[in-house]
Amino acid sequence: MKFILNKSISLLLVVCMTVCMISCSGSRPIDPNKATILYPNWAEGIAMTFLAEVALKAHGFEVALISLEPGLIYGDLSKKHPTGDFMLDAWLPHTQSDYWKVYGDKIDIVGNAFDDGSTGLVVPSYVDINSIEELNAHRDEFKGKIIGIGSGAGIHANTEKAIKTYNLNFEQVTSSGSAMVATLEKAILRHEPVVVTGWKPHFMWGQFDLKFLKDPKEVFPKDACSIIARKRLKQDKPRLFSVLTKLNLSEEMLNELMKDVQKDDKIGAKNFYQKHKKTIDAWFD
Repeated sequence: MKFILNKSISLLLVVCMTVCMISCSGSRPIDPNKATILYPNWAEGIAMTFLAEVALKAHGFEVALISLEPGLIYGDLSKKHPTGDFMLDAWLPHTQSDYWKVYGDKIDIVGNAFDDGSTGLVVPSYVDINSIEELNAHRDEFKGKIIGIGSGAGIHANTEKAIKTYNLNFEQVTSSGSAMVATLEKAILRHEPVVVTGWKPHFMWGQFDLKFLKDPKEVFPKDACSIIARKRLKQDKPRLFSVLTKLNLSEEMLNELMKDVQKDDKIGAKNFYQKHKKTIDAWFD
């Protein structure tokens, strides 16, 4: 009886110590078949995220989506116990270099969702000028405004840099991606001059006839839409990590996806998955 009692006490002590260690360390049980995707409110980021959600669910994953400003995404993924697992739309190595300098040593780059990201100042093709250097001479036509997006975006900071580098007598109007597109569409319908901060990939290139203004001083760099993930994702969720290393979209596919998602985000992503099921399922091999 005494032996059984001592054994029970010893077992109870082991359980208590284990619970205490887990509680103190802040660790939580990890389900390798759960994925939490963080994404910014940008056209390509939304489209790629909804597609990833559809594809992962089709292959047995439980998926959660969280929309955040890019700085908050980097901050979360760099934590010891982050909420999210990955983001598909990190513009690296240049546009979001400020975030990478702060958080990069605590985050992993897994691969590229899209290889050829371009940013810059964009005008309708009917506008006569072709270079950023020509903007000041046509300031009145553009009302001295460059229509931008959110201040947390790398392109917003690069536009401020372009204003200084080219000594532009312009101000950047901070808005959102959807507001920028609405202003662009309104100006095009009236055949008026307008200059916006733009990037590829984006559905507006398929919707309007546009052109980048030449950037001879190379303020706006070329980037990839990189997939960034929390540390230890490979160890904790090896199957998910493997999928992310293969996830990649061509410009043609991404433009089609954005067009489908723009019409209806969830249904558009599902329809796109069904159309390209063979290609997408190969990511899971």
